[in-house]
Amino acid sequence: MKGQLLPEMQAEVLIVGGGLGGVAAALAALRAGRSVVLSEEYDWLGGQLTSQAVPPDEHSWVEQFGVTASYRKLRDGIRDYYRAYYPLTDRARQATALNPGAGHVSRLCHEPRVAVAVLEAMLAPYRGAGRLRLLQPYLPVGADTDGDRVTGVTLAHRDSGELVHVAAPYVLDATETGELLPLTGTEYVTGFESRGETGEPSAPDEAQPENMQAFSVCFAVDHVDGDHTIDRPARYDFWRAYQPPYWGDRMLSFRSPNPRTLEISERSFTPNPDDDPWLVMADQRLSPGDGNLWTFRRIAARRSFVPGSYDSDICLVNWPMIDYFEHPLIDVPDPAHQIAAARELSLSVLYWLQTEAPRADGGTGFPGLRLRGDVTGTGGISTGGDVAHSGLAQAPYIREARRIRAEYTVVEQDLSLAVRGDKGAASYPDAVGVGMYRIDLHPSTGGDNYVDVASCPFEIPLGALIPRRVENLLPAGKNIGTTHITNGSYRLHPVEWNIGEVAGLLADFCLARRVTPRAVRYTPGLLAEFQNRLADEGVELRWPDIAGY
Repeated sequence: MKGQLLPEMQAEVLIVGGGLGGVAAALAALRAGRSVVLSEEYDWLGGQLTSQAVPPDEHSWVEQFGVTASYRKLRDGIRDYYRAYYPLTDRARQATALNPGAGHVSRLCHEPRVAVAVLEAMLAPYRGAGRLRLLQPYLPVGADTDGDRVTGVTLAHRDSGELVHVAAPYVLDATETGELLPLTGTEYVTGFESRGETGEPSAPDEAQPENMQAFSVCFAVDHVDGDHTIDRPARYDFWRAYQPPYWGDRMLSFRSPNPRTLEISERSFTPNPDDDPWLVMADQRLSPGDGNLWTFRRIAARRSFVPGSYDSDICLVNWPMIDYFEHPLIDVPDPAHQIAAARELSLSVLYWLQTEAPRADGGTGFPGLRLRGDVTGTGGISTGGDVAHSGLAQAPYIREARRIRAEYTVVEQDLSLAVRGDKGAASYPDAVGVGMYRIDLHPSTGGDNYVDVASCPFEIPLGALIPRRVENLLPAGKNIGTTHITNGSYRLHPVEWNIGEVAGLLADFCLARRVTPRAVRYTPGLLAEFQNRLADEGVELRWPDIAGY
C-alpha cells in the first residue's frame, strides 16, 4: 500500500474487529472520552454472539458475579429488549432471569438479532456525538510500523475493495483470528505448544503449530408443516460417509464422543418437544445439557411467547457434527476455501437431518425442518431448494486465533482443577478480570479428539495482554497470551468481553499518563492505580471462595 494516496482517518484508539471484545473495548475507551474508529468485517457487530450466531457460553454464577458491569448491562439489555418488544407470556415477562430460548447451554439463549440491537444501542450515543466512527464492512489488509510501534492500519471494504488508512497512537486487534499480528509483525503462535515449552500435562511432546481447534458454520432451524428439504449439497456423499477414527460412527449421526469422558454417546433429537421452559436447568456445572440436541442451544421457546406468536421453537445448530477439522483456517493460502468447505458440511448436516436422520417413530428424516436465514441475517425463511449462499450464519464460529507471544502466557497448570485442587486457580498480582469455563477443546485439525478438563474459576493477567516487543498494539479477544489448551477456557463470551474492555481502558490509561502498557505492568504504583480504575468501572479482579467444575 506504500506510496498509494489513501483516504486518511485518525483517532486516539483504533479497534480492528467488532466482535464482543471489540465492542467492549470501544465502549470502554469512549466512556473515558477517547475518539475511536471501530471496524468490522461482517454486517452485524457482536462476533460470536451475533454474526456467528452462538448463544453465550457462561459459567454457573453469571447471574450473581464473575462478569464485568458492562457485560451485565448487555445481558440486562437483551432481556429488557424482549420485555419491551416481544409478545412474552406474563410468566416470561415477569421472570427476573428470563431465558427466551430456554436452551440448556446458557441462562440467556436468545435470537442473535436482539443482541445486535442492544449492542448498537449501547454505541449509539457515541456515534451521534461523532466520537465513534464505525467502518463496516471493512477488514484489515495492511499495516505500517515504526520500530516497535504500529502507526496505522489499511482497511478494505469487504465488497467494493475501497481502501482507507487509519492512524492512531493505540491499535487494538479484536479480530476473530488475530489478523493484525502478521500484518504488524507482532510475534505470535498458533496451534499446540510443546510440553517442553509450557509444562502442560495435556500438551504434546513436540509443538504442532498447524494443529488447531475445529471451527463451525452454525445455522438456525425451526420445524413446521410441509417439506422444506434443501437441494442435495454437492459433497453430501463425502460427508455422509465421513467417519473420524475416534467418533464411534459416521459424523452424520446422533452418535459422537462425550467430550468429558470420550465414551461414545447417542443424543436424541426431538423437534418441538413441548417442554416447560421453566423446568430447564441451564447449568453446565450440573449437566452439559446436550442430551436432546433440539433444546441444547434453542434460542426461541415458543411456550415463552403468547400462543400463536411462534409456530415453532427455533433451534441453533452448533453441534459436534458441524465441526470442521479437515484443515486449519489460519495461515493457509486460501482460508475462504476452508470456510466454503465448512459451509458445505453444515448444509450436508441439514440435508441429512431433513432426509435420513432416524426418528423415534422408526422413520427417517425431518422434512419439516426449515432453515431460518432471517434469524441469522443471511436470507429469508427457506422454502427448500438452493440455499448454498444464504441461510447459514454470516461468519464462521472461530474457537482459536493466533495468539501473541506475551509477557505472561497462561498455562494449563494455572487453572486445571486436577492440578490446582482446593488451592484454586493461580492468583496473579496483575489480575485485570475473571472468567470461568472448563478447558473445552473441540476435535482438531491434527486428528485429536476432545480435550475437556475441569477448571477452577480463574483470573486474567495483564501480562497476557502485552506483546513481548510491540508497544502500542493490544489484543482484545481470543489472541491474548494463552496456550492452545488454556484458550479453551479464555475464548468464551464473557471473558472475551472482559479482555476487550480492559484493553480499551488500558489504552486510555496509557494515553493519559504517557506511559506504555509494559510500564503499567512493571510499575507497582501504576499497576495499583490501573487496577483501582478497573474496579471503579465494575471489572471484578478476584473470585469469592468457590469451587470449579
